[in-house]
Amino acid sequence: MPEKIEYFLISAEDYILATIFCVFERGVTTRVSVLGTDLALEAAQIHMGAAQIASCPGMEVRRKMRDGYALTYMELTDPEQARRLERPVGKYITMELAPYLHRRKDFFVQGAQCIARELMALLPGGEEPVLVVGLGNRSLTADAVGPLALGHILVTRHMLRSMPQEFRGFSSVAALTTGVLAETGVETWELIAAVTEMLRPRCIIVLDALAARSRERLCSVLQLTDAGLVPGSGVGNQRKEVSEKTLGVPVLALGLPTVIRAERLVGEDAPPAEGEALFVTPRDIDQRVRELSRMMAYGVNLALQPQLTVEDITGLLG
Repeated sequence: MPEKIEYFLISAEDYILATIFCVFERGVTTRVSVLGTDLALEAAQIHMGAAQIASCPGMEVRRKMRDGYALTYMELTDPEQARRLERPVGKYITMELAPYLHRRKDFFVQGAQCIARELMALLPGGEEPVLVVGLGNRSLTADAVGPLALGHILVTRHMLRSMPQEFRGFSSVAALTTGVLAETGVETWELIAAVTEMLRPRCIIVLDALAARSRERLCSVLQLTDAGLVPGSGVGNQRKEVSEKTLGVPVLALGLPTVIRAERLVGEDAPPAEGEALFVTPRDIDQRVRELSRMMAYGVNLALQPQLTVEDITGLLG
């Protein structure tokens, strides 16, 4: 029998030219990437016409295993090559979640450790705080990755200021959830920029939901990049990007693909539905988003507080 799926509809007067829509769910709105993919690996596969991509001028590709998880590293060094892939120059790491999907022994601990090690390699040094930002809409499951992850982030900035001796050796961490425009009336970038101006962090880590092109990658991979986050990247979106270029501090983005355009399930050449866009999620989207957002958060915690274990973090979070 075909797999059961959930779906939601997004109206649009001009589907072909559209890049970002507002989805209305219980009176709130969220961003959704409509065209293409947010995954750099998929963009490279589409451009090269091959499932297995290899290094080429302007793009270095390598693969390795870490803590039982398969990783694909892709670094774009040439602006022209990056333009062809509709991505900023930078490093892109794709983490395949097979151990999680197959419930292998210690999949959560090893997954969090894998995320942490890759994040640590990208984090800049310094004593300034790190700002962790959860993007998305808590009321819409497929877009709730960021807000749900923030509930598991170990926030320490206030504790270091009030009890410096007790928290000696901890990194300073602050967290921000931006909500959605319909609730706040303030753009995501404006909120992040305001807090950045106040905190002067050494780095911003953004957690968000992504759109995929392949059904097999829905809630099955994570993407980590030092190129920041460009909503609707490569499809003409004019909303302000969240990146070092616009904020003046390094921005790392960790994302989970949760949606795919429905016509991708019936063929590459299938035309979009007239007057509306249809998005599909896995049937167990609630469980996957809940579990994987927690794994992402624990990976961030371990990267920022390497002296702690997963058990320590659980105890401190209560």
